[in-house]
Amino acid sequence: MDITIIHGQNHKGSSYHMGKAFLEKLSGSNQVHEFFLPRDLNFFCKGCYQCLENDENCPYYKEKSLLEKAMKKSDLLVFTTPTYCMSLSAPLKSFFDLFFTNWMPHKPKAYMFQKQALIFSTAAGKGTKEAIEDVKKNLHYWGISHIDSFGIHVQAMAWSGVSEKKKQKIDRTLKKMIKRMKPDRKIRVSFKVKLLFLIMAKMHKAGYSASQSEKLYWQREGWLDKNRPWKQ
Repeated sequence: MDITIIHGQNHKGSSYHMGKAFLEKLSGSNQVHEFFLPRDLNFFCKGCYQCLENDENCPYYKEKSLLEKAMKKSDLLVFTTPTYCMSLSAPLKSFFDLFFTNWMPHKPKAYMFQKQALIFSTAAGKGTKEAIEDVKKNLHYWGISHIDSFGIHVQAMAWSGVSEKKKQKIDRTLKKMIKRMKPDRKIRVSFKVKLLFLIMAKMHKAGYSASQSEKLYWQREGWLDKNRPWKQ
């Protein structure tokens, strides 16, 4: 399996260790592409909208393209994030901002509709649910249906401080998540994702695109007719 893992932090904290533990438990020969934020994409979206006309017009395209190429070839996308102020980390939020054209209202990528995704989040106190929901919302709008997640309040500032009882719970949960994986089966696109797509297609047909290039993109893909990205 080809896997891209994106850590929403540079330091190797509890969320990082949880994601790595999952990968270590996977059987078979796996190719893993690993990125750390902000180390590997240390920019904020400028709001210049150049990417709406062409992805390569983004001033940070060179750095973004490395992550994009890895995600495109991967079967599984893994995201880890600590919980900051009951939400996802700022570097991971910036990552999703920089890839906002992947959202269905804009220029979604057909290959995203066949991806699986996992989200891991830890917090010293509360907030993992909110952090995971933020990531999950972005991935749904990318067209990803099969998303699994695990959040836990570790009550520690570092992995070394996490109790053995909690580490055992993490280990059991990771094993269950592996069983829910679909390594060899075609992903079934959910009703929610299909509905979002059809709403956006109707929007573009009605002329409510943010730019003319978006409508042209949908037309070239054939999505304003009967073509569907999950069938491509």
